[in-house]
Amino acid sequence: MEKIILHGRGVLPGIVEGTALVCPKGITGWGGIDPKTGKIEDWDNPNKGRTIKDTILVMPGSKGSNGWSCYFGAARAAGCAPKGWMFSAIDSSAAVASAVMQIPTIVDFDKDEDPCSLIENGDYVRMDGTTGVVEVTKNS
Repeated sequence: MEKIILHGRGVLPGIVEGTALVCPKGITGWGGIDPKTGKIEDWDNPNKGRTIKDTILVMPGSKGSNGWSCYFGAARAAGCAPKGWMFSAIDSSAAVASAVMQIPTIVDFDKDEDPCSLIENGDYVRMDGTTGVVEVTKNS
């Protein structure tokens, strides 16, 4: 199986592994997920109906309002949070939500190592939130 290594900036420490869920357009902050189940509810999200629970969530950044930290924090409280997440580039809503979630977080990848372009749903990902290193085992 093909493996690729990506380098970002670690924001919240920890090492986690799991299956990638890639949302190339992000998830809306206010109402984008059901915090009780972790299911994506965005009407235009290609992963609508899938859960973020126990995934490695990959997005370009936040989308929408500051409801991000409320909804994702509630999902964490309900036991429906991702194991870790990464963003192509950090923004204020994603930063606040990362602080609330307290899960390994990696951000600020080089353009030629954009996780939204290189990682696909179902790829197996190991991420180190301390060093910013992401190891991807391609599913295909």
